[in-house]
Amino acid sequence: MPVLVFSERAARHGAGRLQRQSTRSMYAQLPRLHIRLASSTTTPSPTRRTFGTIATISLVSAVSLGAYTLGSIYPPSTLSLLYPRPAPPPPPDANSPESLAITAALEAELQALPALRALRSQPDANEWYETRPYTAIPEEVRVNKFTSGALRGPGKLALFPLARVKRDESEAIIFIHLGRALCGHDGIVHGGMLATLLDEALGRTAVMNFPDKVGVTATLNLKYKAPTKADQFVVMKTKLVELKGRKAFVFGHVETLDGTVLVEADALFIQPRYAKLLNSSLIRKSMGEPTSPSEPIVVGEGKGGIDSVVPK
Repeated sequence: MPVLVFSERAARHGAGRLQRQSTRSMYAQLPRLHIRLASSTTTPSPTRRTFGTIATISLVSAVSLGAYTLGSIYPPSTLSLLYPRPAPPPPPDANSPESLAITAALEAELQALPALRALRSQPDANEWYETRPYTAIPEEVRVNKFTSGALRGPGKLALFPLARVKRDESEAIIFIHLGRALCGHDGIVHGGMLATLLDEALGRTAVMNFPDKVGVTATLNLKYKAPTKADQFVVMKTKLVELKGRKAFVFGHVETLDGTVLVEADALFIQPRYAKLLNSSLIRKSMGEPTSPSEPIVVGEGKGGIDSVVPK
């Protein structure tokens, strides 16, 4: 019996020694394992690293250049409004060869506008006449006018307006080109310039409905709907709302060639009591009188004048 007890204790003691020895052996192997793992990790060579860096830089540069080129050709609308492309100043002499060439090119572009051609081919085209306001004003008088004198020339109002007017004078559709020198913020036409053009366009519709063909602006209300970019043709549409004695209420707007409304306006014009004392025939001529519906009006090169208005 004592022998059995001794044998059990010896067995337990032996098992404990074996366990401690295996644990020490296991920990002893860990540094070797760590060394093997560390030595098995490969470090990329400098040549390989350099090639990867160059490839990354080249890819980023190519993408950036492509985005810049695409943005320059097709700039986002917001960016083109905030950062318009630079433009040269208008020529100082409106009668210089350079100015005449610019004016002639714009006139040809005007006559080729699809929107204008469509109006000329409408079934009711004979109910409208075409005229070019301000061309009948003598040059010595026009030099002191605002839109037809001071603002006349390439880069500003290069062309006289082209108006298609209903023969009963109830409506008008006016094409006009707005140059880069008419801006407030660079590239955006000044709101005051648009107000002036609308005042004249609405005023023409009102005045042509007054018995004595004379009228003055009483009120002019504007709603600016969108920025108006320079260097483009725009369309002004006016309509007589009501004629009451010496008062004419007119509504109109400015829109792009694709129909986007830029500015809306309504106005009240009054025929003054002294109207009969004024030369209304000159006013009618300056605003553009009815012409033959089959003869579109083309303004020749130069500053204009009655002699430069010829049938197309």
